[in-house]
Amino acid sequence: MAEDVPTTDPLSDPLFLQVDHVGIAVPDLDEAVAFYGRTFGLRLLHEETNEEQGVREAMLGVGAATATRDELESGTRLQLLAPLTPESTIATFIGRSGPGLQQLAYRVADVEAAAATLRSRGLRLLYDAPRRGTAGSRVNFVHPKDAGGVLVELVELPGPDTDAHAV
Repeated sequence: MAEDVPTTDPLSDPLFLQVDHVGIAVPDLDEAVAFYGRTFGLRLLHEETNEEQGVREAMLGVGAATATRDELESGTRLQLLAPLTPESTIATFIGRSGPGLQQLAYRVADVEAAAATLRSRGLRLLYDAPRRGTAGSRVNFVHPKDAGGVLVELVELPGPDTDAHAV
Protein backbone atom coordinates (compact mmCIF):
# COMPACT_ATOMS: atom_id res chain seq x y z
CA MET A 1 0.00 0.00 0.00
CA ALA A 2 1.14 3.56 -0.60
CA GLU A 3 2.98 5.06 2.32
CA ASP A 4 2.34 8.48 3.86
CA VAL A 5 -1.15 8.74 2.35
CA PRO A 6 -2.76 11.93 3.65
CA THR A 7 -5.96 11.27 5.54
CA THR A 8 -9.17 13.15 4.90
CA ASP A 9 -12.54 13.07 6.55
CA PRO A 10 -14.45 10.60 4.34
CA LEU A 11 -17.75 12.32 5.12
CA SER A 12 -16.57 15.74 3.95
CA ASP A 13 -14.43 14.57 1.01
CA PRO A 14 -15.81 11.32 -0.46
CA LEU A 15 -13.75 9.96 -3.32
CA PHE A 16 -16.01 6.97 -4.03
CA LEU A 17 -19.78 7.20 -4.44
CA GLN A 18 -20.42 3.48 -3.92
CA VAL A 19 -19.16 0.03 -4.82
CA ASP A 20 -20.02 -0.30 -8.50
CA HIS A 21 -19.35 -4.00 -9.00
CA VAL A 22 -17.07 -6.92 -8.25
CA GLY A 23 -15.24 -8.43 -11.22
CA ILE A 24 -14.75 -12.17 -11.62
CA ALA A 25 -12.39 -13.61 -14.26
CA VAL A 26 -13.87 -16.67 -15.98
CA PRO A 27 -12.60 -18.85 -18.84
CA ASP A 28 -16.03 -19.23 -20.51
CA LEU A 29 -18.58 -16.42 -20.25
CA ASP A 30 -21.63 -18.41 -21.36
CA GLU A 31 -20.94 -21.19 -18.86
CA ALA A 32 -20.33 -18.65 -16.08
CA VAL A 33 -23.53 -16.68 -16.80
CA ALA A 34 -25.51 -19.93 -16.75
CA PHE A 35 -23.82 -21.08 -13.51
CA TYR A 36 -24.38 -17.79 -11.64
CA GLY A 37 -27.99 -17.67 -12.83
CA ARG A 38 -28.82 -21.30 -12.08
CA THR A 39 -26.88 -21.54 -8.82
CA PHE A 40 -27.25 -18.10 -7.24
CA GLY A 41 -30.27 -16.63 -9.06
CA LEU A 42 -28.31 -13.71 -10.54
CA ARG A 43 -29.87 -12.09 -13.59
CA LEU A 44 -28.11 -10.97 -16.77
CA LEU A 45 -28.40 -7.17 -17.06
CA HIS A 46 -25.94 -6.43 -19.85
CA GLU A 47 -23.50 -8.26 -22.09
CA GLU A 48 -20.91 -6.91 -24.51
CA THR A 49 -17.54 -7.42 -26.13
CA ASN A 50 -14.87 -4.84 -25.31
CA GLU A 51 -12.13 -5.24 -27.91
CA GLU A 52 -9.95 -2.54 -26.33
CA GLN A 53 -9.90 -4.37 -22.98
CA GLY A 54 -9.70 -7.79 -24.66
CA VAL A 55 -12.77 -9.17 -22.91
CA ARG A 56 -16.25 -10.46 -23.41
CA GLU A 57 -18.20 -9.39 -20.33
CA ALA A 58 -21.54 -9.73 -18.62
CA MET A 59 -23.02 -7.63 -15.82
CA LEU A 60 -25.26 -9.60 -13.47
CA GLY A 61 -27.72 -8.19 -10.94
CA VAL A 62 -28.28 -9.52 -7.46
CA GLY A 63 -31.88 -9.78 -6.26
CA ALA A 64 -34.94 -8.78 -8.25
CA ALA A 65 -32.87 -7.09 -10.95
CA THR A 66 -34.12 -6.09 -14.36
CA ALA A 67 -32.12 -4.79 -17.30
CA THR A 68 -33.33 -1.20 -17.09
CA ARG A 69 -30.91 1.73 -17.20
CA ASP A 70 -31.67 2.36 -13.51
CA GLU A 71 -30.68 -1.21 -12.64
CA LEU A 72 -27.43 -0.87 -14.55
CA GLU A 73 -26.68 2.20 -12.41
CA SER A 74 -27.84 0.97 -9.01
CA GLY A 75 -28.03 -2.16 -6.97
CA THR A 76 -25.43 -4.80 -6.36
CA ARG A 77 -23.74 -6.15 -9.48
CA LEU A 78 -21.25 -8.81 -10.42
CA GLN A 79 -19.18 -8.50 -13.61
CA LEU A 80 -18.00 -11.67 -15.34
CA LEU A 81 -14.95 -11.20 -17.60
CA ALA A 82 -13.79 -13.77 -20.16
CA PRO A 83 -10.72 -13.38 -22.39
CA LEU A 84 -11.10 -12.71 -26.10
CA THR A 85 -7.58 -13.93 -26.87
CA PRO A 86 -4.88 -15.92 -25.08
CA GLU A 87 -2.82 -12.67 -24.90
CA SER A 88 -5.49 -10.59 -23.13
CA THR A 89 -5.00 -9.31 -19.59
CA ILE A 90 -7.82 -11.54 -18.32
CA ALA A 91 -6.27 -14.62 -19.97
CA THR A 92 -2.95 -13.75 -18.30
CA PHE A 93 -4.72 -13.32 -14.95
CA ILE A 94 -6.50 -16.68 -15.28
CA GLY A 95 -3.22 -18.36 -16.32
CA ARG A 96 -1.42 -16.94 -13.28
CA SER A 97 -4.15 -17.04 -10.60
CA GLY A 98 -6.93 -19.20 -12.02
CA PRO A 99 -10.54 -18.05 -12.37
CA GLY A 100 -11.89 -15.91 -9.57
CA LEU A 101 -11.99 -12.48 -8.00
CA GLN A 102 -10.16 -10.09 -10.31
CA GLN A 103 -11.16 -6.56 -9.25
CA LEU A 104 -13.20 -4.35 -6.98
CA ALA A 105 -14.81 -1.41 -8.77
CA TYR A 106 -15.88 1.86 -7.16
CA ARG A 107 -18.17 4.41 -8.76
CA VAL A 108 -16.80 7.95 -8.99
CA ALA A 109 -18.38 11.19 -10.21
CA ASP A 110 -15.36 12.10 -12.36
CA VAL A 111 -12.79 9.42 -13.22
CA GLU A 112 -10.11 11.94 -14.21
CA ALA A 113 -10.49 13.91 -10.95
CA ALA A 114 -10.45 10.69 -8.89
CA ALA A 115 -7.33 9.51 -10.73
CA ALA A 116 -5.61 12.87 -10.10
CA THR A 117 -6.49 12.71 -6.40
CA LEU A 118 -5.14 9.17 -6.08
CA ARG A 119 -1.95 10.08 -7.97
CA SER A 120 -1.47 13.03 -5.59
CA ARG A 121 -1.73 10.50 -2.75
CA GLY A 122 1.12 8.47 -4.22
CA LEU A 123 -0.80 5.73 -6.03
CA ARG A 124 -0.05 4.55 -9.56
CA LEU A 125 -2.84 4.19 -12.12
CA LEU A 126 -2.63 1.79 -15.04
CA TYR A 127 -3.60 4.33 -17.71
CA ASP A 128 -2.71 7.96 -18.33
CA ALA A 129 -6.26 8.65 -19.51
CA PRO A 130 -9.60 6.85 -18.94
CA ARG A 131 -10.63 4.00 -21.21
CA ARG A 132 -14.04 2.73 -22.27
CA GLY A 133 -15.65 0.37 -19.80
CA THR A 134 -18.97 -1.45 -19.65
CA ALA A 135 -21.94 0.20 -21.37
CA GLY A 136 -20.01 3.36 -22.26
CA SER A 137 -18.59 4.03 -18.80
CA ARG A 138 -15.13 5.60 -18.41
CA VAL A 139 -12.65 3.61 -16.32
CA ASN A 140 -9.14 3.55 -14.91
CA PHE A 141 -7.42 1.19 -12.47
CA VAL A 142 -5.22 1.60 -9.40
CA HIS A 143 -2.15 -0.62 -9.58
CA PRO A 144 -2.73 -3.61 -7.27
CA LYS A 145 0.71 -3.20 -5.68
CA ASP A 146 -0.48 0.20 -4.39
CA ALA A 147 -3.81 -1.13 -3.08
CA GLY A 148 -2.91 -4.12 -0.93
CA GLY A 149 -2.88 -6.57 -3.82
CA VAL A 150 -6.37 -5.58 -5.03
CA LEU A 151 -6.97 -4.27 -8.54
CA VAL A 152 -9.20 -1.25 -7.86
CA GLU A 153 -11.29 0.01 -10.77
CA LEU A 154 -12.63 3.57 -10.92
CA VAL A 155 -15.93 3.77 -12.84
CA GLU A 156 -17.61 6.94 -14.12
CA LEU A 157 -21.05 6.18 -15.51
CA PRO A 158 -21.93 7.53 -18.95
CA GLY A 159 -24.23 10.51 -19.24
CA PRO A 160 -27.81 9.88 -20.40
CA ASP A 161 -26.95 10.80 -24.00
CA THR A 162 -23.62 8.94 -24.17
CA ASP A 163 -23.09 6.36 -26.89
CA ALA A 164 -22.37 3.03 -25.17
CA HIS A 165 -19.38 2.53 -27.48
CA ALA A 166 -17.72 5.94 -27.03
CA VAL A 167 -15.14 7.00 -24.47
